Amino acid sequence: MASDRIFGLVALITAVAYIAAATQIQTNFFSGEFLPKLFPLMIGGVAAICSLVMVFRPDPEPDWPAAGSWINMALAVVVLAVYAVMLSPLGFILPTAIAAGILSYQISPRAMPAMLSGIGLSLGLFVLFKFALGLGNIVAYRIPTPEKLWEAFAILIPFVGS
Repeated sequence: MASDRIFGLVALITAVAYIAAATQIQTNFFSGEFLPKLFPLMIGGVAAICSLVMVFRPDPEPDWPAAGSWINMALAVVVLAVYAVMLSPLGFILPTAIAAGILSYQISPRAMPAMLSGIGLSLGLFVLFKFALGLGNIVAYRIPTPEKLWEAFAILIPFVGS
């Protein structure tokens, strides 16, 4: 109940700031005075109404997940963050296989099926993206230098590498 009200207030402040920013959109003679501002103002208005509903009619207190679930979610976030920065130095196949394998293991903790699903998903997505969708800028694999790996990891460490 309190969490809904707090989130509703934060969302209301954000919606009001969004509406204020939308009123500052520059217009030209041909588009009219109000037309470019209409869609952002509508989005901000709907967000403000929804946040007011959350403030004045909150849901009952939610049942939060157990501590183990929070640890699993944090691990998934870390895996996806490392995956995102490792795509550039290592290519597509290896980081995708590792990330998909770890996330599959979290869903069903059996090592061999998780490893096979990670490899299968990695190869299947590579074929789909590279050949079926024609995304030619996807690199299958790269052999990284230690400098490239450090540059990638430095993105994840605040105040390092900048």
